[in-house]
Amino acid sequence: MYKVKIGDEVIYAEGGEILSDVLLKHKKPVEHPCGGRGTCKKCKVNVNGKEELSCRYVINSDIEVSLSGTENIISETGADTTGSITKNLCFALDIGTTTIALALVSLDEGKIVKVITGTNPQRAFGADIMTRISYCRQNSQNELNRVVIAEINRLIGEFGIERIDTMYVAGNVTMLHLFFNVDCSSIGVAPYTPVFLESKSADAEDIGIIGVGKVISLPSVSSFVGADIVAGMNYTGFPSDGKYNLLVDLGTNAEVVLFSENSGLATAAAAGPCFEGANISFGMSATSGAVYSFSLKQNREKDVKTISDVPAKGICGTGLIDIIAELVKANIIDETGYMEDETYIISDNVTLSQGDVRQFQLAKSAVYSAILSLIKTENIAFEQIENMYISGGFSAKINIESAVTCGLLPAALASKTVPINNSSLLGTVKFALEQNDLSVYTRNTEYVDLSSSRYFSDLFIENMMFETL
Repeated sequence: MYKVKIGDEVIYAEGGEILSDVLLKHKKPVEHPCGGRGTCKKCKVNVNGKEELSCRYVINSDIEVSLSGTENIISETGADTTGSITKNLCFALDIGTTTIALALVSLDEGKIVKVITGTNPQRAFGADIMTRISYCRQNSQNELNRVVIAEINRLIGEFGIERIDTMYVAGNVTMLHLFFNVDCSSIGVAPYTPVFLESKSADAEDIGIIGVGKVISLPSVSSFVGADIVAGMNYTGFPSDGKYNLLVDLGTNAEVVLFSENSGLATAAAAGPCFEGANISFGMSATSGAVYSFSLKQNREKDVKTISDVPAKGICGTGLIDIIAELVKANIIDETGYMEDETYIISDNVTLSQGDVRQFQLAKSAVYSAILSLIKTENIAFEQIENMYISGGFSAKINIESAVTCGLLPAALASKTVPINNSSLLGTVKFALEQNDLSVYTRNTEYVDLSSSRYFSDLFIENMMFETL
């Protein structure tokens, strides 16, 4: 046994154990967006005065470890918190892959009283659902369940309410499985079958939730189009007769749904967690020091804005979209994505690499091609789309012009684009208040597997390119 000293605390490890596994075991998680494959470089710690990747470090002696502090990811929900504490209250919970949002709702007033958000601690096991499913398959879902329930209980405690009768819950299918402590391994292998898609309820105490009577989840459409998307459809509602709405959720996983009163098509784009910074060399979540806005003036002078207005430490999703768009407009990135220089300097400590551009091309093409695939499959024109709603972790700050310029969103729908922050939370609140029939959204919504789409492959190759001036 070897000693692992962390501050004033000493924990023990067997020879040959991986440091990240030991840290997780002792509830001292370090983020592993890549799931511990050593590719994201985001799990750096200091071991005996030297920087190391915790997921690659093999313990074979006594060591002293210094962990970097973690910050809550900034998450805007778009909630109007004008309600007050009344007799009849409930909770609405959105379990996102990256962040968790909990709203206290007055059923008497029909208003949100307060929203508290936190970072999903499951990020320590991987940035996206597939890496977390992989962890569950190799170990079990118990630890991922434990950490998320603990965080939800922490958020509940911040409200200072003695007891709430009901909590309504939305999230993607994997997050809901982990919330109810149900093995999600089958979602990660063909034929990708979940244990449940329907609305699920339980006594809160039975799943470890404190201060709540019962929990009720919203229904899902398919393994990769979950209750979070159903909640979003519920929030936006149906378009006018003969028209379609398009909902694009740009969270850690990209989901797209095109729907009218009579039919709907939904899909999940394999964009990966690029927009959360996982595959970007200086990528980071929306925390202090993240570049969230970037522009070039006529003399190519850089205007760099960071969260908390501190020196830049990395790039979050909106910043990455702006940077790529500006470099395309300036012909620093050509139509193929090539940069003459291997890196572009954003600030003293932050750069964009050629590899980052390639990762972004994969992600933006997946999203854009998924949108076009659904439109072509439904055989409609852009003119028939009434609104394109953009939801997800960074939708509040997204620059639509930049998103169009870099080929993430269709230019034809730019004027119809409506950012709505956390549509999952807001749609769950709406359901809590109205108790409306969500089957109107699920029963006519068909899942489109992009791998077998007649359009997607060709569109994906075509949309890898940038349109330069």
